[in-house]
Amino acid sequence: MSKSLRRVRTALQEADLTAEIRETDDSARTAEGAAAAIGCEVDQIAKSIIFRGEDSGHVVLFLTAGGNRVDPAKATAVAGQKLGKADAELIRAETGFAIGGVAPVGHLRPLEAWIDPRLLEFSTVWAAAGTPRHVFSITPQDLIRVTGAQTADFTA
Repeated sequence: MSKSLRRVRTALQEADLTAEIRETDDSARTAEGAAAAIGCEVDQIAKSIIFRGEDSGHVVLFLTAGGNRVDPAKATAVAGQKLGKADAELIRAETGFAIGGVAPVGHLRPLEAWIDPRLLEFSTVWAAAGTPRHVFSITPQDLIRVTGAQTADFTA
C-alpha cells in the first residue's frame, strides 16, 4: 500500500469513518472516468481543486462536483485573497499528494477548504484516496466534518 493511500486510510479511521476504498484503472484520472469506473454520476465525484493563495503563500482546497468547474473570480472572492496556480512542488509539499491523487483528507498541514453545494445533493460522493487509481466513498456531511470545508458558490 502506498504511503499516500495509507495516510488517507489513517485520516478516515481517526475521524471514526469506515469508508470503502476502491482501486480503479487508469481511466479514473478524470471525473468522467472515475464515475464510469465506480458506477455513479459524474457529479458524485468530489474533485480536489488546489490553488495557491497569493497572500498566504499556502494552498487552498475547493471540493467540486465532477461536472462543475471552479470559476476563478468566484473562488477568489470566497477565499478572500487572490488565487494563483499551485505548482506540483507546492501541492506535494503542503498536501503530501501528487497532482491527480490529491485527497481531501490526510494533508501534511491543515488547509482552508470550500465545498460545492452540488455535492450535498447526494447521499454518497467519491473522492481521490491519495493516488490516481484509488477513490473512497463518504457522505457529504462527513466530508464537511473531516475537511472543515465551508459551503460556497464558486463554480462557473
